[in-house]
Amino acid sequence: MKPIRRADHTLREGSKLYRQNCIKALRRTWPELDALYPAKITETDCRAWAGRFAAKYDARFFNNTLGTLRHILERAGIGHDENPARKVKRLGVKQKELHLPEAKEFESMIINIETSGAGQSKHCANFARFLAFSGCRLNEARLVRWQDVNFENNEIRVHNSKSAKTTSKPDFRFVPIIPPLLELLKRLKQSNPAPQDSVCAVGECEKSLTRACKLLEIPRITHHDLRHLFATRCIESGVDIPTLSRWLGHSDGGALAMKTYGHLRREHSAAMAQRVTFGSQATNANSSQ
Repeated sequence: MKPIRRADHTLREGSKLYRQNCIKALRRTWPELDALYPAKITETDCRAWAGRFAAKYDARFFNNTLGTLRHILERAGIGHDENPARKVKRLGVKQKELHLPEAKEFESMIINIETSGAGQSKHCANFARFLAFSGCRLNEARLVRWQDVNFENNEIRVHNSKSAKTTSKPDFRFVPIIPPLLELLKRLKQSNPAPQDSVCAVGECEKSLTRACKLLEIPRITHHDLRHLFATRCIESGVDIPTLSRWLGHSDGGALAMKTYGHLRREHSAAMAQRVTFGSQATNANSSQ
């Protein structure tokens, strides 16, 4: 049974690579699969594999690999209703609990990175700032050039890294330049870069983030967590979910943003709670005056 996802013209290269990883994991946990005739594969076989796979990998990767197996069997001529892999249920994926730095912790983390003494320390600190101030995904941040920065309109043009080939979603989106991002961009612009130059001098800062968090004794954060940090700060500042979802490059009207970022930080939530009143409270307060 040969993999077919690499030839799928509707998938982007990153998605093809991910599917290839699913197939490799599928083969590792079901080494006999390649020698089996597709029509002979049973529901019992698929359930036995699912038990082995679920014990080794997380729910999200399990679901994606199960989907890949279903697709392979369908391409082998097995009908949708007869597909034994469709008898196996997907696993529930629990929402990841975010542990993001507070404002002072973020500032301390950036200073720690910037003053570490490493050769690219200042560039790494600026890259971390850019991720946190723009909400870009890692691959999107790497692609931003100075020609994408429009100071007049106060926005940057961002390549949508997750635009599927089968949709009409634009290849670009426009993200507003918030005040801390404006300050960063003006400082970086002082080096007089060319329009085609990358805004950020480096394309990753994972090790610097990990080191700084360890030294400051705060939960470790990743590149993508800085995107979460951007979204959380926006919500705390009063940006509505539909607007935020557009800034983040979502095309679902805010459903994913609501699910992922609908939480508020504890101190912000507590402050907002004090604004909640009921008519009886207002009446009692007025009568006591």
